[in-house]
Amino acid sequence: MPPPNGFLLEDHVGFLLRKAHQRHAAIFQVSAAKAGLTPTQFAALCKTVELGHVTQNLLGRLVAMDPATVQGVVRRLTARGLIARSDDPMDRRTAVLTATEAGLALIGEAVASAQRSHSTALAPLSNEEQRVFLALLHRLV
Repeated sequence: MPPPNGFLLEDHVGFLLRKAHQRHAAIFQVSAAKAGLTPTQFAALCKTVELGHVTQNLLGRLVAMDPATVQGVVRRLTARGLIARSDDPMDRRTAVLTATEAGLALIGEAVASAQRSHSTALAPLSNEEQRVFLALLHRLV
């Protein structure tokens, strides 16, 4: 039976982006196995280190996570002793996050893993194709 209205799932942007994401996530997991961070945990820790301190709400927005997801990620990073959570002195309802010494120690290894997974994921493309691909992704987001 032909696809409805000529629609081919394999050519749909959402399908292709999801497959590309799954491929990168698998590559990242292998590369970052020693660090023991998921891609979302890496993003949250990396951005927290970069900023020095950040509210949980802002962190979620910066790393494109909904409140429930960022809450779970923060809980796991806190349980591992990689970030510390404290109340904002100006608003006790607001959680402020900072990287711990353990988080700071781990981030270098984690960034190296992320750089390896980035290179591996983009390896099928030439340098120019990689530049264009990343530029186009930036335009989409």
